[in-house]
Amino acid sequence: MLKKLLFKYIFIFAFIFTNQAVFAEELIDLTSAELSKLQENALVIDIRTPPEWKNTGIIPGSQPLRFFNDDGGYDLDAWLAEVKKLQKSPDQAIILICRSGYRSGRVGNLLVHKLKYSDVSHLSKGIYSWIQENHPTAKVCTATKTC
Repeated sequence: MLKKLLFKYIFIFAFIFTNQAVFAEELIDLTSAELSKLQENALVIDIRTPPEWKNTGIIPGSQPLRFFNDDGGYDLDAWLAEVKKLQKSPDQAIILICRSGYRSGRVGNLLVHKLKYSDVSHLSKGIYSWIQENHPTAKVCTATKTC
């Protein structure tokens, strides 16, 4: 009887722990050094505005894909459709970039918590931290292509 009861509690504990591990996705904060190591296999998206891209350039290999409009609103469906075009596979990791990490954090949390995306990260201190650490940037020729 004791073995049965113990087995039951172990089963319940394992079920709860496993479900939390599977469903408790979180946005991952990255440093510039971590981004450098991960960016080759991930889809890196710069969600800033065209004037910001022009001012600082973008991280080489990243895709400029603005998220917020001038009023702070966004068209999530249109943005996601563009992301899907850029992804090599549906499960490809996504890394978001903005100026300071605030906007990319908001978008990342939206993807993870509301849309249940997994493997979403962001450069937690934005492109300014990338530049301060003397990493290279690339010019942007159009809204979706680097020079």
